[in-house]
Amino acid sequence: MASFSKRLNRALEVSQLCVGIDPSEAELAGFGLPDTATGARDYALRIIDACADRVAIIKPQIAYFERFGSAGYLALEEVYVAARASSLMIISDAKRGDIGSTLVGYAQAWFGDDSPLRSDALTLSPYLGTESLNEIMGYAKDINAGVFLLAATSNSEAAQLQTAKSNDKTVSQLVIEGARKIGGGDAGVVIGATQDLSAFGIEWLRTEDIGIPILAPGFGFQGGKLADLKDLFGKSSKRVVASVSRAITANGYAKLAAQIDKAKLEL
Repeated sequence: MASFSKRLNRALEVSQLCVGIDPSEAELAGFGLPDTATGARDYALRIIDACADRVAIIKPQIAYFERFGSAGYLALEEVYVAARASSLMIISDAKRGDIGSTLVGYAQAWFGDDSPLRSDALTLSPYLGTESLNEIMGYAKDINAGVFLLAATSNSEAAQLQTAKSNDKTVSQLVIEGARKIGGGDAGVVIGATQDLSAFGIEWLRTEDIGIPILAPGFGFQGGKLADLKDLFGKSSKRVVASVSRAITANGYAKLAAQIDKAKLEL
């Protein structure tokens, strides 16, 4: 099997759009589904059905399944079986991060050979030190998977920490450097489409190719516009996985396919 970076590049040739799967209580109500693990499963399966042959990447938000406990994880396992059957790449948005044997446990859960949660990529928090993630990066590489480190996230609270400086480099810049170090092209970063890159000290990625994948949330309901992707990321724009969730799903199941097609045309 090809490396994660090569597989991701092929997926981006299909479309840079990544469809988020966020079965919150409000989203389930919009689909006429109960706020249960079964409802979350059915919601996700409908999105996967609409995504097939339209996009190549999905991003389930793990918290919305985890809130149902073991039933939620059983539902998630069914969702992953369906996603693989539809040849969709799975970015598990779990934002894990730890050290030592605990991190190995997370690695085995999300990148284990026989794990039902086995993913193509996983979001990670690097704030225990990027090198603390070396072991989980090794597990990912063993199955040709990848990771995305939180660098300049789309939430408004991000700036206080992520724009802080050490030796004239922002934390965001240090995370990008750490991602390159631990994984090369198989470790990417999360950079919000709504953030001012200059405030985070990473505006240079517009004028030079960042060289690693970028997972960009913030498009749609948070205010980012898909049509602005090239302006936002410049020479690094070809690396961007543009994640959209509620802007595609808010109008319910009947309009899912049309909303995906509309979003693709905006890119």
